[in-house]
Amino acid sequence: MAGVQTAVALREQGFTGPVTLIGAEPHQPYDRPPLSKAVLLGKAEDSAFDVDFEALDITLRLGLDVVGLRPGAHELDTEGGPVPYGTLVVATGAEPVMLPGSEGVPGVHLLRTLDDAARLRPVLERRHDIVVVGAGWIGAEFATAARAAGCDVTVVEAAGHPLAGALPAEVAAPMARWYAQSGAELLTGARVARIEPGAVLLADGRTIPAGAVVVGIGARPATSWLAGSGIALGPDGSVTADSALRSSLPDVYAVGDCASFPSARYGERLLVHHWDNALQGPRTVAAAIVAGDADGQPPPYDPVPYFWSEQFGRFVQYAGHHAGADTLLWRGDPAEAAWSVCWLRDGVMVAVLAVGRPRDLAQGRRLIESAARVDPERAADPSVPLKSAKL
Repeated sequence: MAGVQTAVALREQGFTGPVTLIGAEPHQPYDRPPLSKAVLLGKAEDSAFDVDFEALDITLRLGLDVVGLRPGAHELDTEGGPVPYGTLVVATGAEPVMLPGSEGVPGVHLLRTLDDAARLRPVLERRHDIVVVGAGWIGAEFATAARAAGCDVTVVEAAGHPLAGALPAEVAAPMARWYAQSGAELLTGARVARIEPGAVLLADGRTIPAGAVVVGIGARPATSWLAGSGIALGPDGSVTADSALRSSLPDVYAVGDCASFPSARYGERLLVHHWDNALQGPRTVAAAIVAGDADGQPPPYDPVPYFWSEQFGRFVQYAGHHAGADTLLWRGDPAEAAWSVCWLRDGVMVAVLAVGRPRDLAQGRRLIESAARVDPERAADPSVPLKSAKL
């Protein structure tokens, strides 16, 4: 998404020089969200972007691994030889974290690429007993698809609640019930000791039969190939881009899952592993490249982070960043089908989570963008439109 959108945005913003898009995968560039939904369930063969690269004069070099960067020579090292660049945009995304000791074990899968989805589709068709390691967003979405396919599903989560890396326990607790309601079993506080063919062994001695195992325990920026290049990386492995998404090296930008950026809105550096960031960031990169040619300065990149998830028959949306919030407001009963949560800091809305309440998300996002102060009592009343809680 980030690479394709950058190439397209360059053309839309008037860049007339040559544009080359390099990708390690052999497939036509594709969108990832359908991989855990329609593609996985066999309702779509792929999710290729509807982009006419030839008409846009964008050169595709697919199935080409980039292994290094030599900024002094303005060249990339690839398996097919050196590739020169005038301006480089790093959009290598993130790579899934492997469960230690699971590499090479038969029946262990990841879900990140089109090939991953293709390998998992027959697993669902055969209705294997499936163990999912990790109750994050991808774990929940895969468990949803596996239950829809008629598989028995057990989800193993080391933390005490699902979505532990994304949401506080009190907000995620109602979501734990969704697993049982769908017919999946959720085991929290359960650490995997090892995976053997046909079984997952937990640290407490339990053994779970597993016709297949899907690991979804997180992702990290795919930046190891930049070692020795001089590009500054953060402790999380991300390229530490500035507010125009420029890296620490001249003529090198970074966008999407592989890059962090300073947020004036939240007063900290953010690393956002979500689709919307890979859609929005490229417009800033393209503007910076075009403005650089004209000695201009693009507006700083400081979005309200946004993502969504479809799981267990529910549409979950989140906007903002709740770290640092001092007030949490519930809108509705989390035992019901639709509810939402708002976070405030010093009376200003900074984040909103909406389950089946898209209007709350849309209005809350606008309040966050405008740094609006809200009346907590009105904001906590689900019968009051969020926009009407603005002071």
